[in-house]
Amino acid sequence: MKNLLIVFLAIICLPAFSQNGGDNTYEFLNVPVSARVGALGGTAIAIKDGDANLGLNNPSLLSPDMHSTVSLTYLNYFADINYGFVSYTSDFKKLGTFSTGLKYISYGKFTEADEGGNVLGEFSVGEYALVLGWGKSIDTSFSVGANLKPIYSNLYTYNSFGLAADFSATYQFHKRQITTALVVKNIGSQITTYADNGEREPLPFEVQFGISKKLKYVPLRLSLTLNNLENWNLAYNDSTYLTNSNTNLSEEEKDERNKSSFLKESLRHIVLGAEIIPSKNFNLRFGFNFKRRSELAIEEKPGLVGFSWGVGFRLNRFQINYGSARYHLAGSSNHITISTNISQSYKRDIKVYKEPKEKKEKKSKKNKEEEI
Repeated sequence: MKNLLIVFLAIICLPAFSQNGGDNTYEFLNVPVSARVGALGGTAIAIKDGDANLGLNNPSLLSPDMHSTVSLTYLNYFADINYGFVSYTSDFKKLGTFSTGLKYISYGKFTEADEGGNVLGEFSVGEYALVLGWGKSIDTSFSVGANLKPIYSNLYTYNSFGLAADFSATYQFHKRQITTALVVKNIGSQITTYADNGEREPLPFEVQFGISKKLKYVPLRLSLTLNNLENWNLAYNDSTYLTNSNTNLSEEEKDERNKSSFLKESLRHIVLGAEIIPSKNFNLRFGFNFKRRSELAIEEKPGLVGFSWGVGFRLNRFQINYGSARYHLAGSSNHITISTNISQSYKRDIKVYKEPKEKKEKKSKKNKEEEI
C-alpha cells in the first residue's frame, strides 16, 4: 500500500502544463455523462455503492458486485449536440473488475459550402473515446484502478488520434461511512495532430480529490469534490480589457476587473453534492458547481446557473436515473442513464418447478404400496 501511495504522489508531482478550459484538445472527455454525476454538480468520485457508471470518473470504484452490468447513457446537450456512453462491466475474481465502454459526442450536421456560398452538401462532426477500465480491492478498505482511453476525433476533413490514462485510489472508513478518493485524469498525448506537422496540443490533465459521508441516522449522503488541484488559478481573465486600447477603462479599472480574491479562487475548485436516500429503490440528488456559476451566470440575473438536480429509481430489473444541470439562462442539460444486471436477470428468468407437498406424499405412498 505504501508503494502505491508513492506512485500516486509521484504522478501528481510530475510537471504539468495546465490551462483553463479551451486551451486543450479532446475537451469532451470532461463533460459529465452519467445522469447521477450530472445531478451531483458534474463530478462525483468518492461514492462507492455498486454503481458501475461512476467507474468512468473513478475506476477504483469498480467492484465485483457490478459483474455483468450493462449501462446506457444519453445526454441531450446544447445546440443539437448529442452525447452518449455505453458500457459493460465484468469481474474476474483475482484479476479484478474490468469495464469496457464507448464514449462519444456528435456535434450534429453542418452545411458545406465553397467561397462563393454555393452549397456542396452536408457533413457530420464527432469525437470518440474507448474506455477500458480496471479496478481491484487491495483489502476491505483500499482499492485502486486505472482507465486506458484511445481517442479519435473527426472534425470535417481534420482527424486526430490520441491516448490518455486515468489512475485512481479509493479508501473507505466503514465505521464512519466515509469514502475518500484521489483521481489523476487524462495523462497522455495527442499522437497524430489535425494538421500535417502541426504542434501537439495538451490534453485536459486534471487532479481531483473527493470525500463523501453517509449520515448514520438520516437518509442523506453528502459529497465534496475538489477539482483542478494541479492549477490554483481558475479565474477567467477578460483579455479584451487587458489588450484592447479602445476601451475607456483606466489601467487600474482593467486590473480590478480581472482581480480575483483568495476565497473566489478557492470556491472555483469545489463541487458539492447531496443525495436523499429514503430507500434502495428511490433517491433524490442535488448539486452545486461554483466554477460553473462564476463563469456562466449573468451578473444581473444569475438564476439557478450552477445548480443541478436529479432522481433515481428502480423499475423491475432496471435502474433508471435522470439528471439536469443548469449551465446558463439559455437552457439546461438533460441526462438519462439506464442500467441492468444481466446475470441477475437470467437467474430470475429461470423457473424451477417444485411439486406440491400433497402430491409428493401421495406418490411416496403409492410407491410403498407397489413395493408391498
